[in-house]
Amino acid sequence: MKTRPILVWLHRWTGLLMTAFLVVVGLTGSLLAYNSELERVFAPQLFAGPHPGVAPLDLATLAERAQEMVPGARVVRVHMSEPDQVLFQFQPPKDAAPGSAPLGFTEFFVDPYTGAELGRRIRGDLSQGTINLMPFVYDLHWRLALGSTGQIVLGVVAIAWTIDCFVAFYLTLPVSAPGFWRRWRTAWRIKRNSGFYRLNFDLHRASGLWLWPLLFVFAWSSVMFNIRPVFEWPMGQLFDFRSRMELFTQLSQRPPNETPRLDWRAAQAQGERLMAEEAMRLSFSVAQPISLMYFDRFGVYIYSARGSRDIFERSPKGGDTAVMFDGDSGALIDTDVPTGQRLGNTIESWLYALHMSRVFGRPYQLFVCMLGVVVAGLGVTGVYIWWRKRRARQSQRRPGSTHNKASKARLAC
Repeated sequence: MKTRPILVWLHRWTGLLMTAFLVVVGLTGSLLAYNSELERVFAPQLFAGPHPGVAPLDLATLAERAQEMVPGARVVRVHMSEPDQVLFQFQPPKDAAPGSAPLGFTEFFVDPYTGAELGRRIRGDLSQGTINLMPFVYDLHWRLALGSTGQIVLGVVAIAWTIDCFVAFYLTLPVSAPGFWRRWRTAWRIKRNSGFYRLNFDLHRASGLWLWPLLFVFAWSSVMFNIRPVFEWPMGQLFDFRSRMELFTQLSQRPPNETPRLDWRAAQAQGERLMAEEAMRLSFSVAQPISLMYFDRFGVYIYSARGSRDIFERSPKGGDTAVMFDGDSGALIDTDVPTGQRLGNTIESWLYALHMSRVFGRPYQLFVCMLGVVVAGLGVTGVYIWWRKRRARQSQRRPGSTHNKASKARLAC
């Protein structure tokens, strides 16, 4: 049995099944390339005004002030999400119903310079207005706004997309060896003035070839975001890679601790000390702090800062250097440096940064925005090609129908 017809069938039906999902994630991804900028348009109240010459408050002070503003809950994370915005997460009372928002919000924003409250929101809840527009777009992109079910669905789509990247590439190759490079060169070109169908076919094939490396990056990184076990297994087989699941397994052996001996100020001091020690040991430098959080489930603090091994640009969202330590003793448990420790985790950091358009400045950010439209376009052109071929096949089956060779050649895969 020949392989090519099987792969043609696989590519055709995989593409058809993925089209609606790729259109959604492609178009929402175009918007999310400018997520921070659009947040400032639709939710300007969540960002502090200018404070020339004023240094931001330290993380511990901000945590203490936020705790006073929400006495019915406990601060579990303080995060410098933007240079002019601090994001807090609170742990609701223990008797709160699972999956609810008993505090009336899931995100709490504070001015980093004064500690004054900027706003609250239930992330992604459109009933609160435009303040949640971009979080909703993000949730639609990541999980189809369907929670864990949507995340799994898009994870499966991402796996299919990753496999189809290789199938589609193979199908662009000439069938026989003679004149291989001369005939393959046509697959990279878009013929003009050759009819609407041919234009769609060339756009579908040529754009897939020219953009193949990044299409694969976005497909595989989507697996990374949505179905970690499927991502981590091959990464562990191919590279030196530290699994998050492995770390989680180690932490799950620790007893919970709701009342750590280290308060926010002591935890900040310990985090700074451990970060400085690890920076000296691993030869990297440290700039400004980014976040401090406490996981009572495992009894650990995580302190993160901007480091010289980080990749992210423009915004401190993610991609930072972090140390994890015991909430009672302050003993170091783990150090996470985005690059330079393990090749597999360095690749993971780059996948994350490329997917989130956090590298190579504004030109790459614009490119990712446009790439989202291309991804949606690949799905639409693929459906059109399938529809035209299907209509031609149906016409061939009709009694008395005739099709010249030129027509068949035009619709050949």
